[in-house]
Amino acid sequence: MSTTLTSSAAPAQPTLRLAFALSMGAAVSLGITRFAYALLLPPMRADLGWSYALAGGMNTANAVGYLVGALITPMLMRRFGTTRLLVVGAVLASVFMAGSGFVTDAPALLLQRLLAGVASAWVFVAGGLLAARLGEAGSSRGGLLLGIYYGGTGFGILLSALLVPQVLRAASGVPHGWAWAWWALALASAAATCLLAWAGRAMPDRPAPTAAAALTDTAPPVALHRFGWALAGYALFGMGYIGYMTFVIALLREQGASASFVTLFYSLLGIACVASSRLWAGLLDRYRGGQPQALLNGLLGVATLLPVLSASAPVALVSGVLFGGVFLSVVASTTALVRHNLPPSRWAQGISMFTIIFALGQIVGPTVTGWISDGPGGLARGLVASAMALWLGAVLASRQHSLSQETP
Repeated sequence: MSTTLTSSAAPAQPTLRLAFALSMGAAVSLGITRFAYALLLPPMRADLGWSYALAGGMNTANAVGYLVGALITPMLMRRFGTTRLLVVGAVLASVFMAGSGFVTDAPALLLQRLLAGVASAWVFVAGGLLAARLGEAGSSRGGLLLGIYYGGTGFGILLSALLVPQVLRAASGVPHGWAWAWWALALASAAATCLLAWAGRAMPDRPAPTAAAALTDTAPPVALHRFGWALAGYALFGMGYIGYMTFVIALLREQGASASFVTLFYSLLGIACVASSRLWAGLLDRYRGGQPQALLNGLLGVATLLPVLSASAPVALVSGVLFGGVFLSVVASTTALVRHNLPPSRWAQGISMFTIIFALGQIVGPTVTGWISDGPGGLARGLVASAMALWLGAVLASRQHSLSQETP
């Protein structure tokens, strides 16, 4: 079976099964490797005496690794193949996460987070490319298939929400009990990697006509300025959303939320992530410019500000559900933008370009939010800054037009 798949070779049900299996790539690379850290930040910070800036720096290190991984992903995909890189990256991400449970020094933990970021970028970009190829098989369902892949992050978030608090509770009397949570997350990632390996067998990494053409294509690379507004909006999305995902649990804890409420909050956020694949599929299929990214960034800004405006439990839950139902669809919107405006031979380049910008925004976001949170106003002021970044990103993305509408 070819990686591009034809509609006759990939009837709806097998294609959906493959999309859900591939979504484990997003679950590992984002849902577990990155976002589970929000649940671990409060106990690690209390145990190790970190400032908010250092706590945010852990996710900055992860984002730096993600950037490095994204930069070298196209070369590695050409050398080893997309599917092999997907599976190897997932294995390494699991290993590096397990390593975080064996060290307590900040430099060593920063290194573990950086290495996990490198591996997760390989998984995320390779999985996104394979999901885009599935979308090519059934263009009428392309937005849904991309949404399923990126919504897989929600599976990772939901699993983390159910797993981490239980492990922390069981290890409460053990020195550095948070280490056991890292090991449990590594085992969960290893199990998800098995599903990715199955998807790899179902989608052998053989060059299809469009992929083969990419190897000999002499067309010039995609000019960055053609996606300039969308890239700028996406960088601000990276800055804003990661501030929320890094510190919202710490804010809820400061506001007096119980462990069971945190589990409920993060579980609902993860479930909303999964549901978002169908919620926004029509939007991603309908528009060829930056309109989806603009709308979704604007909604994220609202979700980010809600727990700052009110410490009530219902408001926090609305914030989590709204945020979960939107944020991964911003990522899917950039892949849809690439699919709508570039030939298949340029998809890998386009996806990598947006991934790099995404990583740059995430490098800045956690440390800046943490630095603001260490000052007057605390975490609430840090999340206000995140919301402002998201709204500015919405304004910039709204100016991105379809490439077919560009003037000569």
